[in-house]
Amino acid sequence: MNLLIAVLPAILWGCMPIFTSKIGGRTVNQILGTTFGALLTAIVLFIAMRPTMTTEIFLFSFLSGLSWSLGQVLQYESFKAIGVSKAMPISTGLQIVGTSFSGVLLFSEWASATAKIAGIIAIVIIIGGIYLTTVSEKTAESASNAPKVKTSTIFWIFFFSTIGYVGFSIFPRYADVQGFDGFLPQTIGMVLGALICMFLPQNKDVRPLKEAVTYKNMLVGVIFAGGSLSYLISAGLNGVATGFTISQMNVVFSTLGGVYILKEAKTKKELTFTLIGLLLVIAGGIMISFMTGA
Repeated sequence: MNLLIAVLPAILWGCMPIFTSKIGGRTVNQILGTTFGALLTAIVLFIAMRPTMTTEIFLFSFLSGLSWSLGQVLQYESFKAIGVSKAMPISTGLQIVGTSFSGVLLFSEWASATAKIAGIIAIVIIIGGIYLTTVSEKTAESASNAPKVKTSTIFWIFFFSTIGYVGFSIFPRYADVQGFDGFLPQTIGMVLGALICMFLPQNKDVRPLKEAVTYKNMLVGVIFAGGSLSYLISAGLNGVATGFTISQMNVVFSTLGGVYILKEAKTKKELTFTLIGLLLVIAGGIMISFMTGA
């Protein structure tokens, strides 16, 4: 049962890109729907569970959610730019690397020389895995499906997305937020970030709050909340290192879902390199997760 609970967040988080891509809509529809669904779930759970709430927990959890909205809206943009099966391994790998470096710089993790050496090796493995997932063959089909977005634009999408996800991870640590205590203020921050997106120049003529597809994407927010809750339960039952490591399997579900459910084109060679790259990203994540506090 403990193992089943540990796998559940990986399945749920891995399904998010598939569901939002199937539901469709503009990026602003997707981020608004996701955050609305997460907030609704958080309110219900807050009423049921009555978690601890202080000003410090609220503030840092709110900032965490605001940061997440930056990361998530740009991840949705990356899906549109290069596809789920290419974007998710890159995004996940960069999140692991960014969060790990933040832990070292801000929270003095990897204190020993051995931990630092192992950590650097793990990061090199992850970067190698990310590179392999980007390998592509030039075929007539791939040329016709090639993204129309500049490489520099894609770089900045992932750069700022990673910053957002790192903020999502580190802000609760400053306040030592435990378990489910910060989930409601976190989702409030997510919604505010999503609402800000409505006022970006590309959305000036869009009315996402009046479009049904926005509210269909609330399902994705409920899935996100379910993954977060099951991860917290898993961390309590299996330990943080094991819970985190298994949750990173979400990249496998989302990447393969992109190929087989969303029908994103990959040649046999590209799929082989992608699978090897995924294994390396997961292996590096496992190494890092078991060095927590080392």
